[in-house]
Amino acid sequence: MHFPIEDLTPREIVARLDEYIVGQNAAKKAVAVALRNRYRRQKVDEKYRDDILPKNILMMGPTGVGKTEIARRLAQLARAPFIKVEATKFTEVGYVGRDVDSMIRDLAAMSVRLVEKERMETVKDEAERKALDRLAELVLDTQPQDVVAVSSFDIWNPSSEEFDPEAFENGRKLREEKLTEIRAELVQGKHADVEVEVSVEEANNPFMQVFSNQGIEEMGIDTSIPGGPFGSRTSYRKVTVVEAHGLLFEEEAKRLLDRATIHREAVLRAEQTGIIFIDEIDKVAGKNGGSGPDVSREGVQRDLLPVIEGSTVPTKFGPVRTDHILFIAAGAFHLSKPSDLIPELQGRLPIRVVLESLKMDDFKRILREPKNALTRQYEMLLAADGITFSFTDDALDELAVMAAAVNEKIENIGARRLHTMMEKLLEELAYLAPEIEPKAFVFDRSKVREILGPYVDDPALGREML
Repeated sequence: MHFPIEDLTPREIVARLDEYIVGQNAAKKAVAVALRNRYRRQKVDEKYRDDILPKNILMMGPTGVGKTEIARRLAQLARAPFIKVEATKFTEVGYVGRDVDSMIRDLAAMSVRLVEKERMETVKDEAERKALDRLAELVLDTQPQDVVAVSSFDIWNPSSEEFDPEAFENGRKLREEKLTEIRAELVQGKHADVEVEVSVEEANNPFMQVFSNQGIEEMGIDTSIPGGPFGSRTSYRKVTVVEAHGLLFEEEAKRLLDRATIHREAVLRAEQTGIIFIDEIDKVAGKNGGSGPDVSREGVQRDLLPVIEGSTVPTKFGPVRTDHILFIAAGAFHLSKPSDLIPELQGRLPIRVVLESLKMDDFKRILREPKNALTRQYEMLLAADGITFSFTDDALDELAVMAAAVNEKIENIGARRLHTMMEKLLEELAYLAPEIEPKAFVFDRSKVREILGPYVDDPALGREML
């Protein structure tokens, strides 16, 4: 299997993560080594390869410091199937909740979408050509019949006495010329508003109610089969050329894909490169006696254990072995500690990293350095209404000071505090953006203090609004 990450050293992986996440170097190093080890394992002699298990990671740290973002960016970097689940969604048998095996089925489904997207890229040109050919036919059929004198030549009966081979050939050539002309016009963006009638296949699946938390897929129903397992019916819709192009392209692309091959590769990708991020693991830590929802905590851990240790989970795409899936568990561990987990689960999470709380200097960097910094996101959003604005350095510093202060006074929610503060800061501008004049704004320290100061200075008001 080809690993897109194979050319990156752990140091380079950390550098890529630095583009989006500020600080937390210990966590970045841990995940970089874990990811590199997956590539290294593929280079080991095959007879020893299965004995090398992934070193799963336990991240500890308050909310909003980057635990989920590190895992998500790591998966994107490796082009690996990735899902995030919350441990509190799982409960032992007898309690309302999801079966732990469902996260493996979700990972397999995510892997199929990932592989399908990659395969779609390889057949894009051919699918585009076929879709354009069909679209040209549909556009031609909407034009007056005198545009192509013998546009209906294809329904002539060659055995008829009235059949004229010469007229037939002339009609065929004339139609091809017209189709070539329309194809060129479609490429140029013409006929965009013309309405055409396209046939659309709709799944003919009856409504089924399943009294089980295993999900509909456990009944062997593969919802990815074109038309569904119960067949399909064809309906006709009138849509614009632009909409028809999208429908026809998707239809042609799917016809060119070998679904069985996609499923096989997706299962292999999920098994060998899949990453599952289990959040709120601390909420199921601890051994409870009593009754009520808390009694299921240890049961959740015991249900998670075989999946993390290594088992085979049946999915609609085929059985998935979990032995080499990388599990990253995370939790704040305010009221519990890792040793409160059952011993077997502790042993399956050997790498422990502590993520630090964000300080004022971290907030300053978060507002400036990441590629997806909040300030840039808002600049791009409001640019849609012609608004251009910028922050002075002292404005960003003031925002950082305020975010740190509010986290300290009210509740520490990490970088998420910046989301609420930025939304409040730009609330009026975002509301008036389409009609306001002038279109250029500069936020300095005094402006930031004027808008956010009352909320920061009054903890009661800040608790409600920030």
